[in-house]
Amino acid sequence: MRTFGHWIASPWRRGSVAALAGALPVLAFPAPGLWWWAYGALVPWILLIRSAPTARRAALDGWCGGFGFMLAMHHWLLPSLHVFTLVIAALLGALWAPWAWLVRRFLAAPDGVPAQGRVPAALLVVPSAWLAVELVRSWQGLGGPWGVLGASQWQMEPALRLASVGGVWLLSFLVVAVNVAVAVLVAVPAARVPAVAGLVATAATASAAWAWSPRPDVDGRVRIAVVQPGVIDGPDARFDREEELTRRLAGQDVDLIVWGESSVGFDLSDRPDLAGRLATLSRVTGADVLVNVDARRADRPGIYKSSVLVGPDGPTGARYDKMRLVPFGEYVPARSLLGWATSVGKAAGEDRRRGTEQVVMHAGPGLRIGPMVCFETAFPDMSRHLTEDGADVLVAQSSTSTFQGSWAPEQHASLAALRAAETGRPFVHATLTGVSAVHDPSGHRIGSWLGTDTSAFAVYDVPRADGTTLYVRLGDWPLHLALLVLAALGLTEGSRAVRRHGGVGGGQAAPSGSPTARTTRSHSS
Repeated sequence: MRTFGHWIASPWRRGSVAALAGALPVLAFPAPGLWWWAYGALVPWILLIRSAPTARRAALDGWCGGFGFMLAMHHWLLPSLHVFTLVIAALLGALWAPWAWLVRRFLAAPDGVPAQGRVPAALLVVPSAWLAVELVRSWQGLGGPWGVLGASQWQMEPALRLASVGGVWLLSFLVVAVNVAVAVLVAVPAARVPAVAGLVATAATASAAWAWSPRPDVDGRVRIAVVQPGVIDGPDARFDREEELTRRLAGQDVDLIVWGESSVGFDLSDRPDLAGRLATLSRVTGADVLVNVDARRADRPGIYKSSVLVGPDGPTGARYDKMRLVPFGEYVPARSLLGWATSVGKAAGEDRRRGTEQVVMHAGPGLRIGPMVCFETAFPDMSRHLTEDGADVLVAQSSTSTFQGSWAPEQHASLAALRAAETGRPFVHATLTGVSAVHDPSGHRIGSWLGTDTSAFAVYDVPRADGTTLYVRLGDWPLHLALLVLAALGLTEGSRAVRRHGGVGGGQAAPSGSPTARTTRSHSS
C-alpha cells in the first residue's frame, strides 16, 4: 500500500491538501464560532509546509493554503460574485507564499531537526510574517481586514483584554505563535523546550494583560434604541416599517435611535416629506434619530452612503459620508480592467463616492457619537481615531441583507466586540436585517442579538466610559514590531550572505599554497 508521503507527492494532490489545510481556521469564526479551534487550526498547514521538498514547493503550499483560507472566509460572496470570488481568493492567496517560505526556513532541516536557535526565532518570525500578510490584505483596495485571525477570539474575556492593549493584531500574533509551538511539539520533540517556553510566554502575556491593563471607567449610562425592519423590498415600504417601529419607542426615555445602513433610499433634501416624518419621530420619542441615506445627492454629483442625524426640527446638519467602500459591492477597483465582473455577478454598476473625513456628532446633551458604515467596522484604525476625536459611543450602520442565511451577518456583528474592547467605548451595531448587537466598553455583549429572522426594535442601557485604552494611545504597535522583526531578519540574512560570499570576486586572492576556496549554497532554505 502506498504511503501518504508517496500519495501527496502529486503536485495537484498536495495543492488540494494545502488548500484544505488553509481553510481550517475559518471554523473558529462565526457562525461555527469554535474559538478554541484557532489555537491548533494552522498546525496541519504548518506541518505540510515544513515537509515541502523545496523552498519553491513550500511557497506554493502557502499560496494554495492562502487560497483555501480566503475562499472559505468569503464563500458567502459566491452567489454575488460567482467565478470572480475564486479569482480574488487566488490573487490574495499569493500573499501567504513568503510566509510559507519562512515557515520552512525556520522549522525544516535536512535531518528533520531545525538548527539550534531556529525554533525560538520561529516563534517570533512566523507570527510576524503572518501579521505582515494581514497588514497588506487590510488595504481597503484588496478587500480590507475581514477575517483577521485574532478576530476569531471576540468572545473570550482574556482576548478582549489583550485587544485593549494591542488591538486585534496582538491577538493574531499570539494565536499564530501558539500554533507554531504546537506544530513543533508534534513534529520536533527534540525542540520541545523552546516550544513549551513559547506557550508559557503566551499565557504569561495574557495573564499580564488581564491583571494590569487599564479597565474602562464607567461614567453613567445612555439608552440607545436599535430599529431593525427586517427583509423588506423597496425603500418606501422599508421606511414605513422603520417609522412604525420607531413610533413604539414613545415614552421609553431613549437618548438616541439608530436605523441601519440604507434605511433611507432618498436624499432628504429632495424628499422634505421624509425629513418631516423623521422630525416628527424625533419629537414623539424625544430622541435624535440617526438614519443612513443611500442615494444620489442633490448638492453634488454621485451616490453616497451617509449617516445623517435628524432632530425634532429636521436634519441637524451632522452628516458622515462613508469613506471606505466595499470592493465590487459599492465600487469596482480599476473598473476599466475589471469591469467585466458586473457581467458575471452582482458587482456595482456605478461606483459610489467616498467621504473625506470622519465625523463626531453631538446627539443630544452631552452625547457624542462616532458613526461608521458597514464594512468600516472591520478597520481598527477608524474606531480608534473616532475615540481619539472624543466619541462617547461608536455606532455602526450596516446591512448584510444580500447574504441572509450565510455566515456573514454573524461574522460582521462579532467585530463590534473587538472594536469596543480596543477603544474602551461602547459599540452599537445596527442593521437592516440582522444581526444587530450592542457591546459595552469592555467588549461584552449587552442584551441579546437581533437575529436575521427578526423585525423589531430593542432598547439597550449602554454604559459610558472615560479614559483611553493602551491600544488607542499606542496605536498599531504589534504591526510595527512585526515589521521591525522582519526588517532585522532581512538585515541579518543579508549580512550572512555577504560574509558567506566575501572574497569571491572581491579582489582578495587566496593565500599562496592554500587550496582554492569553495563556497556552497545551502539548500535548507
